[in-house]
Amino acid sequence: MKNNKIIISGGGTGGHIFPGIAIANHLKKSNPSYQILFVGAYGNMEMNKIPKAGYKIKGLWISGFNRKSWRKNFFLPFKIFLSMFQALFIWFKFRPDIMIGTGGYASLPILVVGSIFSTKIIIQEQNYLPGVSNKILSRLATIISVSYENMEAFFPEKKIILTGNPVRKSLINSKIESIKNDRFNSCDRNGINILVLGGSLGSEKINEVISNNIFFFKKNKISLIWQCGKNYFKMYKSFESKYIKIYPFLEKIENFYHKSDIVISRAGALTISELCVVGKPSILIPSPNVSENHQYHNAKYLFDRKAAILVEEKNLNNELLPYLKELLISKEMRKKLSNAISKLARPNATQEIVLQINKILTGG
Repeated sequence: MKNNKIIISGGGTGGHIFPGIAIANHLKKSNPSYQILFVGAYGNMEMNKIPKAGYKIKGLWISGFNRKSWRKNFFLPFKIFLSMFQALFIWFKFRPDIMIGTGGYASLPILVVGSIFSTKIIIQEQNYLPGVSNKILSRLATIISVSYENMEAFFPEKKIILTGNPVRKSLINSKIESIKNDRFNSCDRNGINILVLGGSLGSEKINEVISNNIFFFKKNKISLIWQCGKNYFKMYKSFESKYIKIYPFLEKIENFYHKSDIVISRAGALTISELCVVGKPSILIPSPNVSENHQYHNAKYLFDRKAAILVEEKNLNNELLPYLKELLISKEMRKKLSNAISKLARPNATQEIVLQINKILTGG
């Protein structure tokens, strides 16, 4: 087999990073001789997560457009200019046969450079409402892998392949009876386990609401697994008790998904794909601070199909607890949500994307 070279680029959040890792792992499984290089942005979490997964990564001096502070965009034109030169150097040194973009501003410079040299490009769009980078890159792509139906409004229809989002293999392969996690030993297995996910970076608002209702969880002896984010861990770790376990980040999240009865979560694309695979009744709280407000559209897609409860952050204080109480009381409601969200699962997304990559590499 030819020793093909592949660049995978994307980052900023776990939703862009972990699909890239899942694709890389399956590519190596399909052909161990593949050479894979990741390209991300300096200072972003991919610079730490990718090496931990066993892959090399090159960083670009690039950042996204800051909508909150115009002053912070002062150096943005210079960063874009410099990152293009960095990307040019990376491309010439590595000379990839194909490039995969998993979203985020880090993918834009390297994939634009690749297109100049007629490199085949695949982009993978995780969200129902595409980001700016992927809208631009869609014109250069050979194939566009999407996770939702009716994406023709954003991308050329002939390029679209409905695959779903790549999720961690461990999540798909795991079974409830085989999962063992010592930190669950103290949980009330006869009661309700609630998993709270504020995204890979944490959510100030979700943390605030959960902390304000700690007495409710303790009073009802509800087991709470709370991923608060590394920036908030010191602030909330004192809330830990017999029934409440607090983490900055959940590395092996499959252990926690399978033991949870209800999930309270942001509506990032990767998280939603994982929730579909594990089939958990969920209360989704979209972040209002993301580009294109894409988390709201992700959550609305599920809400419209009666597959999840949607609570906007502005209504969180008034609506979260009533919805949660309703779910706690009604096993039937939990079952209906679970069945509906399970129907949206696409557990073979990674294999389908890798199949398309291999077809292009072999000229198929």
